[in-house]
Amino acid sequence: MKVQRPFQVWSLKYFLGAAALLLLAGCVRLRPATVPLRTVSYPGSGHPRTLVVLLPGRRDRPEDFGREHFPEIAARAGADVDMIAVDAHLAYYYNRTIVERLREDVIAPARQRYDRIWLMGISIGGTGTLLYAQQHPEDLNGLVVFAAYLGDDPLIQEISAAGGVRGWKPPEPLAPDDFQRHVWVWLKGYANGAEGRLPLYLGWGRSDGFAKANGLAAQALPPGRAFTAPGGHGWRAWRNLWEQFVRTGALSK
Repeated sequence: MKVQRPFQVWSLKYFLGAAALLLLAGCVRLRPATVPLRTVSYPGSGHPRTLVVLLPGRRDRPEDFGREHFPEIAARAGADVDMIAVDAHLAYYYNRTIVERLREDVIAPARQRYDRIWLMGISIGGTGTLLYAQQHPEDLNGLVVFAAYLGDDPLIQEISAAGGVRGWKPPEPLAPDDFQRHVWVWLKGYANGAEGRLPLYLGWGRSDGFAKANGLAAQALPPGRAFTAPGGHGWRAWRNLWEQFVRTGALSK
């Protein structure tokens, strides 16, 4: 699938804007965006042909996936996979290199070894997962997104007032720099039929500040592709969501 240049420009603005807001709020101090990306590997048993690439949230590090037992949870569910967690912190979004570095440092080398690659992200890592999939869907076999930022409150209210993503109609013509609505146009494509599109699984904590937006996005997905869990924007909810996802068997199909 070829992605048009205006869409790529929108995507970069989307992440740059989100990153800038976080910086201005004093929430995060940027770490150096090293080349290549630092990664932490979690090998499966034997020689798996499926790789899951894990993108952490803005306050998290790749080691957190091991601390929260994501590899063990997948193994208990019968998923024979390797995992690699990426230190894709906020600086890569802010300097607009997240997709380039993911592709060159992680995804392209992995395609030489693995038959199937899934991309999984949490919080801003979930938003990064969507960005990569929009630009390079041919590289991936599936997406898992937990608690992603999907737009500001006025837009979420607009979509809700339309009865959800299926009934929502973006303004025409849609401005190239209207980055938040562009992501919803992409998500709305699932409501028009998921045939030929990457499998997308969404999850969120029921007390998460992004719960409403993620719930609206989930309306576009086929049954069984969305999960909720007790808790808010944190690992307790995300670990529960991961358990639900791996039990679907999607990583073994």
